Amino acid sequence: MTQWYYVDPQQQRQGPVTAEALTQQFHTGVLTWASLVWREGMGQWQSLRDMAAELHLQPAAATPAPPSIIPQAEPEEDRPLTGRAVFTAREPSYAQHAPAHASQAEAVAAAATAQATYSPARPLGEPASPYAAPSAEVYASAQPVTDGYVVYAGFWKRVAASIIDGFVIGIPIAIILAIFGGLFGGGFGGLQDPFNPGETIASYVLTALVFAWFHSSAGLMATPGKLAIGIKVVRTDGEKISFLRGFGRYWAYLLSGFILCIGLIMAAFTERKQGLHDLMCDTLVVDKWAFTRQPERQREELGTATVVVLALFGVLLLLGIAIGIFAAIGLASMAR
Repeated sequence: MTQWYYVDPQQQRQGPVTAEALTQQFHTGVLTWASLVWREGMGQWQSLRDMAAELHLQPAAATPAPPSIIPQAEPEEDRPLTGRAVFTAREPSYAQHAPAHASQAEAVAAAATAQATYSPARPLGEPASPYAAPSAEVYASAQPVTDGYVVYAGFWKRVAASIIDGFVIGIPIAIILAIFGGLFGGGFGGLQDPFNPGETIASYVLTALVFAWFHSSAGLMATPGKLAIGIKVVRTDGEKISFLRGFGRYWAYLLSGFILCIGLIMAAFTERKQGLHDLMCDTLVVDKWAFTRQPERQREELGTATVVVLALFGVLLLLGIAIGIFAAIGLASMAR
């Protein structure tokens, strides 16, 4: 039996429920045509209207077309007689003609509505102009939309993103530090031992700066690994995080790992998939379409990129363990 999930009026995910229970929620008014629903096999959340045929729901009646907008003639004005023709140019005003039985207040309201509709960008009090360039509402890319459903990034998506970042960010930083260490004669601290405190601290600081820049960038809000997986880091209200918060979050992330990775594993069990570093820094890791005007494009499943990265890393890990075991056996046999 197919199990369905839906988003209730409080923007919380509910389910699983049967198709009959879902249609009952619609008939009782809990769900509307715009409510988001999902079932196994769907690539993304869809509105209930789009799934009406599958659920055997009666589509809503077509919305009546708005009243037509026609120009309203201006009253004639007295013009001076100067012995020659006098021409005046006037921009026609636009208003909705109210029915003959409508009151004067209703007619004024209709005219005001039409005026606001046809010239939303004009200064207050200025009459509408049919010759003005069309205007459209523009939304900033960083402006969060908080009334949509939010898909939180699960533990395995975050693991896959960290693996990618370990290669894409970690390896270049290690190369840069190795070059500078060679130029400065054996490391930043001048020590020749394998554990160089100066180089280690420089590595952490440089990595924290890189992570903070990626996470605080309005166009990204994610490191390369998170971008590949399709997730991002935001504040708990959907706002992008600042550079300083991103810088501090990296050190909190290290703390989550130092305590036997307990802070990282917390992301698999907390309500909003927050690790210890997220709780400390008031951040969330969510789908890249969360807090946008297209929340239905969010994906609950792991996704191809996550599965591929985890599979490759698992193979490399097993291969490394096997090599280590064979190396230990070889050394033991040579010592006999």
